[in-house]
Amino acid sequence: MIWLRSLLFFIWLVSLTIVYALFCLLVFLFIGEANRYRLIQFWAYLIIHGLRIICGVDYEIKGIQHAHEVINQPIIILSKHQSAWETIAFLTVFPKPLCYVFKRELLWIPFFGWVMALLKMIHIDRSAKETAALSVTNQGKQRLREGKWIILFPEGTRTPVGSHKPYRKGGARLATLTNAIVLPVAHNAGNLWPRNSFLKRPGLITVSIGPSIDSQDKTGDQLNHEVESWIEGEMKKIDPAAYS
Repeated sequence: MIWLRSLLFFIWLVSLTIVYALFCLLVFLFIGEANRYRLIQFWAYLIIHGLRIICGVDYEIKGIQHAHEVINQPIIILSKHQSAWETIAFLTVFPKPLCYVFKRELLWIPFFGWVMALLKMIHIDRSAKETAALSVTNQGKQRLREGKWIILFPEGTRTPVGSHKPYRKGGARLATLTNAIVLPVAHNAGNLWPRNSFLKRPGLITVSIGPSIDSQDKTGDQLNHEVESWIEGEMKKIDPAAYS
């Protein structure tokens, strides 16, 4: 039954993305950036809603008040990365437009990548580390001035459930350079939508948004350590079986 449901969801995901992307490629020529983002949000909603109906994957949000408390501040979200789920669902979770930092190879994905290329996200060449860091800093400052919230996954890639990779310092350094506030996020989406897995298991995903962390008077290393400590500590609370 899980396999069949996963197949139906795969068909829903691919067919919806193709049709929606073609529609967006046409419509984007005639609408502004804010409306483009709303269209992408609706696509994300349809995907997550379909996942709930077809595969029985639901989610709960803890700590959303922490996001609303700083809604008018420059924000950088640093999140755990286990799954493709959070890259889609977070578009519908946070109260401000998000600007993702992602590897430019994603732009080569048919339909999905083509639409991403028309949005003002930050895509980087991970093989050129110095250039990538400069690009994130320069574009990040501009996106924050535009009122967007920047989201990064400091582990750099999706990690298996129950593990973590050393956090990269780019997001924390950007926060210290811009005096932005950091929102740390933990979640256990990898239990139900594992990395590179076709199967989607039914259950409840928990997303925990931590209290805001001020970047003023901190070095990038200090801020990065504080963020990593909170996220990994919270992972042990929301997914104790994986970290026992």
